[in-house]
Amino acid sequence: MVLADLKQKERARMIDFSEVNELVQRRLIHLGMKENAEICIKRKLPFGGPFMFETGGQSVGIRLQDAKKIRVEKL
Repeated sequence: MVLADLKQKERARMIDFSEVNELVQRRLIHLGMKENAEICIKRKLPFGGPFMFETGGQSVGIRLQDAKKIRVEKL
């Protein structure tokens, strides 16, 4: 399952984000993202807009095409 498959307010555990662009990977790492981190979808904007999710007390926005490359495990 990928991050883009989750619905608003669903929780998941981030498994792998190695398929994402290297620049986005570095950004996520600098924001404290890591594998096995628990995340919660806060908002999904319509028409292929960005996602907003929370992890470790931080809210992060990410593009839909990047969300389709992040593997998660639903909790």
